[in-house]
Amino acid sequence: MSAPLKFVAHSRHVITLAAEFGWRPGARYTNLRDVRNVDFAGVGFLDIHWKRYDFMRHLAAAERLRPFMTVARDIESVQQLDAILREAEALQRFARHVVLVPKDPALHRRFDALLPPHFVLGFSVPTRYGGTALPPENYTRPVHLLGGRPDVQRRYADLMPVASLDCNRFTLDARFGDYFDGEIFRPHPQGGYDTCLRDSLANINHSWRGYRATALASGEKAHE
Repeated sequence: MSAPLKFVAHSRHVITLAAEFGWRPGARYTNLRDVRNVDFAGVGFLDIHWKRYDFMRHLAAAERLRPFMTVARDIESVQQLDAILREAEALQRFARHVVLVPKDPALHRRFDALLPPHFVLGFSVPTRYGGTALPPENYTRPVHLLGGRPDVQRRYADLMPVASLDCNRFTLDARFGDYFDGEIFRPHPQGGYDTCLRDSLANINHSWRGYRATALASGEKAHE
């Protein structure tokens, strides 16, 4: 059994430390300095600034970095679908995998008809900042979990075929001396930022043991 691919987008320090636990680097296209001189091409996850999305800036970053995976802007309305699919196809020239993030309830039970199968499906894990309202039953092909708590991510993985995920939440808690113990966040008995990071990473990895991750397609049409 294989665990999902895991990405973290944070500081250079966190990315370097997480690599010791098998995690891959992530970066938002608006902030690439943390992956400068990091092995990113064909490996990393290029995230977006979804509130103020700039497609041309995103595309330029993808062309420069050649990520393993990037994510198209959220499909908040089916009226935007054709434009977003065109953007996703353009991004696919430079990324091995492109993630589509359906959010419009009108897409319920229409994924196979409207979302081309060579794209990965993105599920925005619910947080107080938002999330995906579409029910898990829609996600029947490889899924990338976008953000959220590691315990919540793991629960959703029992409802859909997860292939990969990105998670930054544990880095925020580590700043306050908390760590993920495999079930919840709690104060670390010893404390220390790096100690919290390391133990969170180890416990997140452990929580995925025994999970049969869905394999991603080869992505051979990328990097044309």
